Amino acid sequence: MAIAYIVDAVRTAGGKRGGRLAGVHPVDLGAAVFDAIADRNDFDASAIEDVITGCVSQGGEQTMDLGRNAVLASKLPDSIPSVTIDRQCGSSQQAMQFAAQGILSGTQDMVLASGIESMSRVPMGSTAMLYMKEGMGNYKSPRLEEKYPGIMFSQFMGAEMIVKKHGFTKDDLDAYAFESHRRAKAATEAGRFQREIVGLQIETPEGTQTHLVDEGIRFDATLEGIAGVKLLQEGGSITAASASQICDGASAVLICSEQALKDHGLTPRARIHHVSVTAGDPVIMLEEPLFATEKALKRAGMKIEDIDAYEVNEAFAPVPLAWLKYLGADHARLNVHGGAIALGHPLGASGTKLMSTLLGVLDATGGKYGLQTMCEGGGQANVTIIERL
Repeated sequence: MAIAYIVDAVRTAGGKRGGRLAGVHPVDLGAAVFDAIADRNDFDASAIEDVITGCVSQGGEQTMDLGRNAVLASKLPDSIPSVTIDRQCGSSQQAMQFAAQGILSGTQDMVLASGIESMSRVPMGSTAMLYMKEGMGNYKSPRLEEKYPGIMFSQFMGAEMIVKKHGFTKDDLDAYAFESHRRAKAATEAGRFQREIVGLQIETPEGTQTHLVDEGIRFDATLEGIAGVKLLQEGGSITAASASQICDGASAVLICSEQALKDHGLTPRARIHHVSVTAGDPVIMLEEPLFATEKALKRAGMKIEDIDAYEVNEAFAPVPLAWLKYLGADHARLNVHGGAIALGHPLGASGTKLMSTLLGVLDATGGKYGLQTMCEGGGQANVTIIERL
């Protein structure tokens, strides 16, 4: 049976909205992680058969096949094709799963999965709002409106629905958010991100600098400070402090067959044990990782206790909290190095970003199996299970 191996995984350090990466074109963000994959691994880059790139906001600077443009801007050969895909927040996790499926099918031997998102330069939702403002229509068709009358699909509203359904309080969310910053701070100070982060040369008022530290981490965060942030909605529970941070970034994962490992003398970091994607209620929307994980574990013949580390994207604090509660999972194994509340959520880049961090957690803890999942627009969720080698 064919096996899909992860050889390397890299990411940029996150940039805040309007922050240190806001001056970098998204194409060049992608080119930087592609260059890093080529530089860090001794192989003929022309052997890469495809680059699959996730991106959510495919407008403006992120159009015209963003992944292909990043290939052309990088040191990779122009002969490498690329396709850009959108499965909302799971876009680059899906890119990774498509890459693995290409390997597992035997039709490809080396595929680069990636994600790129500059939320500063192409704001979230702008690709829909700009068309609507110009009178060029709405994504909600007459038939969709008939099926979901009066409903504007909202991740924020879905998150508030999860809070009420699972009985969480604002204090629960604030405590979780504080823990995310605390863990990210500890991981940064211990050098846990050094292997996964690609340094980017950026221009600042102080001159040229190398961007190496996730800009969103509140190194001085306190529970009291987080608790004092105003509610996003009167009567709700979620604040900006208990939601993922808007973020600029790019990430990439190199996936190979056993034959490619032999041909190029590459050493794998992990093998992909399971991939799946499911969909459910598009209104509560963000709850699907609970059921997707349950189904994935059953199909893989595993229990949650078999998994040594989990990366569950922190779109909003109630999502990983509900996931923990539903699955009876161990909080100590969840987002060990912090999550998107502290590190940022660069939408389409988050899937391969989380994989780079999951590999680092498994290396640091000596764990064997890792699981990654995230909530996605439309009530979807991807699940990827890996075995560290």
